[in-house]
Amino acid sequence: MTTTVQPGAFLTLHYRLAGPQGDVINTFAGPPATLTLGTGELSPALEARLTGLAEGAHATFELPAGEAFGQRSADMVQWLARQELDELGAEGETYAVGEVLELARPDGQGTFAGVVLAVRGDGALQLDFNHPLAGRPVSFEVQVIGIL
Repeated sequence: MTTTVQPGAFLTLHYRLAGPQGDVINTFAGPPATLTLGTGELSPALEARLTGLAEGAHATFELPAGEAFGQRSADMVQWLARQELDELGAEGETYAVGEVLELARPDGQGTFAGVVLAVRGDGALQLDFNHPLAGRPVSFEVQVIGIL
């Protein structure tokens, strides 16, 4: 009997996510990833592509702009004052445009990342908290190694 990916499955797999500018993540050159479907580790659109694949399957899916990570949102581009950065433990840190800044979530349950778009003279940062592939077409390549 062939084992297939089902909701809630624990998977060992290699995967590659790429947008128009190339790879955002690629595990094929290193150790495989492990994840559980339905826990938010992958977007629902990506999980849907995995569902039904057999153990050992190798597939590539092309997702249209916005399907994998939603559309870009202007509300996700925000200014963060220098005082706020200092309060988050970044006192004295300097930042450059294009740098990815990882911040603790206000509830203390993990972190989130933003890309620095601009730095003002007073040290405030304009950050883009959209997923790097939001609003873009995505290529999703996957090799299912194991299913539990």
